[in-house]
Amino acid sequence: MLQKKLSLKRRIYVGTMRTLMFFSVGLTCALVLFLICFCLWRGLPNITWKLLSTKPSYLTESIGILPDILNTLYIVIATLFFVLPLGVGAAIYLTEYAQNKRLVGIIEYASETLSGIPSIIYGLVGMLFFCQFLNMQTSLLAGSFTLVIMNLPTIMRTTQESLKTVPQSYREGAFGLGAGKWRVIRTVVLPGCVDGIITGCILSVGRILGESAALLFTAGFAHALNGFFDGLGSAGATLTVALYVYAKEQGEFEVAFAIAALLMLLTLLINLAADFIGRMFKKRRNA
Repeated sequence: MLQKKLSLKRRIYVGTMRTLMFFSVGLTCALVLFLICFCLWRGLPNITWKLLSTKPSYLTESIGILPDILNTLYIVIATLFFVLPLGVGAAIYLTEYAQNKRLVGIIEYASETLSGIPSIIYGLVGMLFFCQFLNMQTSLLAGSFTLVIMNLPTIMRTTQESLKTVPQSYREGAFGLGAGKWRVIRTVVLPGCVDGIITGCILSVGRILGESAALLFTAGFAHALNGFFDGLGSAGATLTVALYVYAKEQGEFEVAFAIAALLMLLTLLINLAADFIGRMFKKRRNA
């Protein structure tokens, strides 16, 4: 009798937990699908070639987002140019070279703390340090340096976890053949975890594309059409900042939803590319 009661309670408990689990999964998937479908439904009809290939004209009152697309491209390139060597190099040092475990723990704790700081604080510090103290003024370069600090923990942690997946026997075998420390890292360790590093880099691009709060303080709102080097030295609005300006300041919700749909498509493509490249390198490594 007691065993039947325990069995009944267990079945009730398991059924309740399973129901809650399926409900949580269904609710999460429903929210994601709703957000994607709603943005695409409202935004795709407003995406035109004229919108994508022209700049705003206040004389004719026409709207174009070509400067915003280019500014986004410029700031992604500038941010990756600085954050990749710093993040990957720091991860290699902490994983392969650092002997003081307490120092490694302090640096890892600091990077985790940095990853949890709200982006608006990064924007405030970037405005005070890069724009004013270093006299960069409001520019894409100041915004990219701010994004470097924001994305450095992501690159470091993903690279560290990827380096730890390489078996220690690979390193010992290379050392046994007489290879030096850097040669082992360059020819054995990095090729063995390049899939995780590239995946982390691609995902950080998605975070750069979606950042707006920090860039409001550091990069500005300008919609000017500039070249790469001229654009980095001048103020410019990225797609996310332009979305805020058109929706909040000008009330152009059609353009705002068009930018939102464009960002949504870019984010989906980035996630698919990260998954595809990770699978490709993993398959090549196991071949």
